[in-house]
Amino acid sequence: MMRVLILAGLLIPASLTAASAATQAPSAAVRAAVADAQRTPANRQRDRYRHPAETLAFFGVRPEQTVVEFQPSGGWYTEILAPMLSAKGHYVGLVAGGQRAQDSFSRLLAAGGERYRGARMATLDPATGSSTVPDGSADVVLTFRNVHNLIMGGGNNAANSFRAFARMLKPGGTLGVVDHRLPEEMSADAERESGYVKRSTIIRLAQDAGFRLAAESKVNANPRDTHQWPKGVWTLPPSLQLGDTDRAKYLAIGESDRLTLRFVKSAR
Repeated sequence: MMRVLILAGLLIPASLTAASAATQAPSAAVRAAVADAQRTPANRQRDRYRHPAETLAFFGVRPEQTVVEFQPSGGWYTEILAPMLSAKGHYVGLVAGGQRAQDSFSRLLAAGGERYRGARMATLDPATGSSTVPDGSADVVLTFRNVHNLIMGGGNNAANSFRAFARMLKPGGTLGVVDHRLPEEMSADAERESGYVKRSTIIRLAQDAGFRLAAESKVNANPRDTHQWPKGVWTLPPSLQLGDTDRAKYLAIGESDRLTLRFVKSAR
């Protein structure tokens, strides 16, 4: 009989603890995309916090796939993904926002020129879950530090978005989630204002949308982060919302403690 661990009301296979420890070396394609000298220097400086090669390897991203990135914003991961996918795959930036956000991302794609060949924008309305990404068209959906924003947006934004992710994925497709980790013992009230989110909350949202948790990684964990700051996660770099107050302290801590979770859509 399979043993299970009970965590925050969720049944998690005990075998997952072993899978969580497993790591996959980044492919040559991923390493080359991260090492690309044309990436913005300021973005490259944050690799030590975000571990893009290891993170993309953990999510199983390959250059022949169709990869949807939810809320690419300023394009930190776009700089890595769009060139890597330009020859054999497809990069889709999924924007949840009004015309201003869409126009901004359109300009970002245009500025990428030939390096971003084939990359395109799609839209998602979290309030309804409607998206312009065709159902069953994506191999991988990635969201980096966005689930907390969906939760803070209120209503059914988070649940609707996860259901939309499931619809756009092929059977057996991957949902990769990175977000700021709120320890399970802390009050869930912090999810509405701090930028941190509980592991159990993300897992529940994913399971309700038809995903199963396949594995998790500590590649983006930061034990120096105590998760309790005057301005929430934005106290830490890169936001540093307290300005010069204790700036050296927060720079020494680095970017936030982050969850890295890989989910799989049911193959049925």
